[in-house]
Amino acid sequence: MARPEQVLLLEPQHELRFRGPFTDVVTTTLKLANPTDRNVCFKVKTTAPRRYCVRPNSGVIDAGTSINVSVMLQPFDYDPNEKSKHKFMVQSLLAPPDMTDTEGVWKEAKPEDLMDSKLRCVFDMPAENEKTHDMDSNKISSSLSKSESSTLSMKSMASSLDDGEVKKIMEECKRLQTEVQRLREENKQIREDDGLRMRKSTIMPSQHSSPAVRVKEEGLSSRIIALIVLFFVVGVIVGKLAL
Repeated sequence: MARPEQVLLLEPQHELRFRGPFTDVVTTTLKLANPTDRNVCFKVKTTAPRRYCVRPNSGVIDAGTSINVSVMLQPFDYDPNEKSKHKFMVQSLLAPPDMTDTEGVWKEAKPEDLMDSKLRCVFDMPAENEKTHDMDSNKISSSLSKSESSTLSMKSMASSLDDGEVKKIMEECKRLQTEVQRLREENKQIREDDGLRMRKSTIMPSQHSSPAVRVKEEGLSSRIIALIVLFFVVGVIVGKLAL
C-alpha cells in the first residue's frame, strides 16, 4: 500500500545546500510548515548522523504554523572529487486529538500512516577570488564597526552635556577672551610707563621703582599664562562637542 502524500511544506523542497569553506560549522535552515487544521508530529533523520547536528530533530507542529530546523554540518576535509551521498528524510504523521505521549504515537503508528520527504545534500566550495572578496568584505565591515563605535562614543559624550552647560562653557570662553585682552593691554601700559621712567632717570636708573614694577609685571604674566592654558582646555572641550 502506497504511503500518503506529505502534508508538510518543506523549504527547500529537494536539497540542502552547504557553502564552504568547511573548516568551521556550516549551518543551513530547513523550514517545515503545517498548512492543515491538525497538529503534525515530525522527525528529521540523516544517513550521516555523526556529520550533522540537527535542532530540533523532532517535535510537533501546530495546525497552521511552521518551524525552522537548523542543520549544522560539522567541519571536515572537503574533497571536490568526492560527491556527497548524504541524504535527509523528513518523516511526519498526523497527531491524534488526545495525544499525550509523542514517542508512544510514533511506536504505535502504522506504516501507512507515515509520510516522508527526502532531501539530498549539496556542498558548494567558493572560488579563490570569492574567498578573497569575502575576506575584504570582512575587513571593511570591521573598519565600519570601529568607525561607528567611535562616532557613538563621541555622541555619547556630547549627549552627557545639555544645552545649558554648553551655553555656560561658551560664555566662559568669551569672558576669558576679554580678561586676556585686558591683561595684555595692562601689561603693555606697564612696560611703556617703565620705559618712560627709565629714560627720565639719569642718576639712579629705577633702583626703587623697577623691582616693584617687575613684581607686578611677573604677577600679570603668570595670570595671563594661567588664563591662556584654561582657555585652551575649554576650547578643546568645545571643539570635541562640535565634532
